Amino acid sequence: MKKTSLTAGLVFAMLNACTPSQQKTVLTQSGLNPENFETIVGTRQVRLYTLKNKTGMEVCITNFGGRIVSIWVPDKNGEMKDVVLGFDHIKDYQTIPSDFGAIIGRYANRIAFGKITVDGRTFQLPTNNYGHTLHGGPDGWQYRVYEATQTDDHTLKLTMTSPDGDMNFPGNVSVSVTYQLTEDNAIDIRYEATSDKKTVINMTNHSYFNLNANPAEATMNNILYVAADSITPVDSTFMTTGEMMAVAGTPFDFRTPAPLTDRVTAFDHEQIRFGHGIDHNFVLNTKGDDSRIAARLVSPVTGISLEVYTDEPGIQVYTGNFLDDTVTGKDGITYPQRAAVCLETQHYPDTPNKPQWPSAYLEPGKTYHSHCIFKFGVVQ
Repeated sequence: MKKTSLTAGLVFAMLNACTPSQQKTVLTQSGLNPENFETIVGTRQVRLYTLKNKTGMEVCITNFGGRIVSIWVPDKNGEMKDVVLGFDHIKDYQTIPSDFGAIIGRYANRIAFGKITVDGRTFQLPTNNYGHTLHGGPDGWQYRVYEATQTDDHTLKLTMTSPDGDMNFPGNVSVSVTYQLTEDNAIDIRYEATSDKKTVINMTNHSYFNLNANPAEATMNNILYVAADSITPVDSTFMTTGEMMAVAGTPFDFRTPAPLTDRVTAFDHEQIRFGHGIDHNFVLNTKGDDSRIAARLVSPVTGISLEVYTDEPGIQVYTGNFLDDTVTGKDGITYPQRAAVCLETQHYPDTPNKPQWPSAYLEPGKTYHSHCIFKFGVVQ
């Protein structure tokens, strides 16, 4: 009897077992299907990685460009919301030009006319934005595949080697970016790089934050604070002039928290007109102290707040001016103009050609370090 019962049990189990193709896909809390992110680019495996903490926050990252795909945080009612723009399939990241959530390098922001000089030698970089080099050129690091190591539920380390001559930049550069999700709902990002030749490095994360958690609409009702007394103004091609402009009495004065609404359309101000809104580097007065708040964004709709801490001298505030209803993102939502705010911690734009500003040169034998924290909270 025991033998017969055992055999019957095995047959029953086999009949009711699912093959791998029949097993139900486990979605992330934010609704992403990890299978949609599995592909091979060149010889490298691309996947979706998920970080979680005990409070229920979730951050999903793909090693294609080191992109943050979703950030799942509680609002003032305790309901979980996704607060960044992006795509829900890897093919869209590959085929639709975007910087959504990406690690930017070698040089975030713009380099004038694509020219840098290193030890007396001039390097011509490819230009891709009004005659300038933007975000490392047309094949910047946002389109590269990183090696990924997830050590636990909280930590993801991404590494990559950028060869000498990559986008015409000098030096073989070894890069590591570590994302850590803390128990107090912060994404701690640490960048490191070394090079065998003198070069320039300026890295950042280019997440598009929609704290209203409604990317189908503009998010300019958000309230912004920036610890900055000045900005680096730009010309009509978005290139910094080398000057500093005081924010007092201008639409760029966020030393007292203020809604973005009227500021981004104040086109009587030349800088707003040049930027088609706000797309400017703010000169932080935090002086490299990453324990001081550099910027803070709050949604009056959801109550979700985002504090930014950094050891960088500047932060680029970009109000999604060039989103234009032509890109369809997660959940089939088309992103309209100003559907998000970017807060990109950085060295100033075009620093290699502006010797009066903090240097972005990296020497052999030295290590580039940059630190950024995105800390989420709730304001009732």
